[in-house]
Amino acid sequence: MNSGHGMKIKVLQRSQQEYLGATSGDIARHFRNADPDLHPFERAREYQRALKAVKMEKMFAKPFVKALSGHTDSVKSMAIARKEAAPLVTGSCDGELRIWDMQHLKLGMAMPNAHTGFVRGIVVSPDGRKVFSCGDDKSAKMWELSARRCQLTAEPTATFQMAYIPGAIDHHWKKPMFVTCGDTVDVWDYNRSQPLSSFEWGCERIITTRFNPAEPALVASTAVDRSIGLYDLRGNSAIRKVILKMRSNGISWNPMRPMNFTVANEDCSLYSFDLRNLSAATYRHTDHVMAVLDVDYAPNGDEFVSASYDNTVRLWNMDSLRSKEVYHGKRMQRVFCCRFTPDGRFVLSGSEDTNVRVWKAVAHNKLGVTTQREKRAEAYREALKKKFARMPEIGRIKRHKHVPKMVKSLTDKRRIMRQARGRKDANIRKHSKPGSNPIVGQKKRQIVKELD
Repeated sequence: MNSGHGMKIKVLQRSQQEYLGATSGDIARHFRNADPDLHPFERAREYQRALKAVKMEKMFAKPFVKALSGHTDSVKSMAIARKEAAPLVTGSCDGELRIWDMQHLKLGMAMPNAHTGFVRGIVVSPDGRKVFSCGDDKSAKMWELSARRCQLTAEPTATFQMAYIPGAIDHHWKKPMFVTCGDTVDVWDYNRSQPLSSFEWGCERIITTRFNPAEPALVASTAVDRSIGLYDLRGNSAIRKVILKMRSNGISWNPMRPMNFTVANEDCSLYSFDLRNLSAATYRHTDHVMAVLDVDYAPNGDEFVSASYDNTVRLWNMDSLRSKEVYHGKRMQRVFCCRFTPDGRFVLSGSEDTNVRVWKAVAHNKLGVTTQREKRAEAYREALKKKFARMPEIGRIKRHKHVPKMVKSLTDKRRIMRQARGRKDANIRKHSKPGSNPIVGQKKRQIVKELD
């Protein structure tokens, strides 16, 4: 080398602090080359991990959290405010109201003889400060609720008298008004003893009614004439009506997609509709084997829960035809009502055996504190299950559900009847004049007619 010029020397250096922890007990970092040519069996390994993950999901599926007992008659209705840490309000067939502390899963207060006869409906105002209930005594009552102490006022702050027995009650998402239904659909204001609006559309009784979450003047209802009706408060008039083959017992709007709603029907199915096109259902959800009595959407709008006469509670994705989870218990009888908690982590059900049950919305989720390492592992397992969801073995394990013997036998019977009906229709179509018996899809088959 020439004098006056320095020499450049390149040195490979590695610090132990980059891959070793601060202490001997820490987890060491491993550096990995992601080149696929170096890992020819990577997909096979990932498939085995996905298979193990879906099996672990079934093994650790323990959805039941707790049964809240204390009612002396069937739990007919329930409501919870749309805010965190809100108490649960339940009503039974003996006229009793109960307030439950959902933070500690215990009773906060019991209000016997709140109504004479059944408590038909309960709703909590959006701010969580007022509870509205209606019952067989032909009245709706407004109570002040202390969410912190889980207490109601000893006497109702207001009582609204009606000429009929109300079947359901719902509160507006923003305004100080609520709606009841019975012989008519009536919209009430807090400060008036007479309804602001009253709707009637050639039906002797309305079963249930709900306010739209986004459109403040839109109300939907179901009636005993098998119809689903839409009403506009601005024009004080009915807008549209669609009649199904069987009546609908419950209705729920999607909070994130306010143009969509789902109804719980007597034909063991649930039907999702788009408000802009009622000539056909967007989805038909079939898995129940008896009449579906109630339905409620999760706060994120991606899933909903249904309660049925077949003693089960089912969870569904918004766009799936089959349920993803089914919850049941040995002592659980017919389920009359169901709700999601405001955070979407739990499902609540009220049944004929006088119990209110708390279930996990994701059956295999761990309750309690989860470390970052557990969260990363869970996210990796979920990604693998999603990647290999179409593989036959993984799909079979994921779809498998344990159900009561009665539900299993009725499911098999309904499948045989459905196949026989399909063969009969095919034979009729084969031996009749072409075009005289067109194929009608399942989504349109239950629609009788649409009225404007």
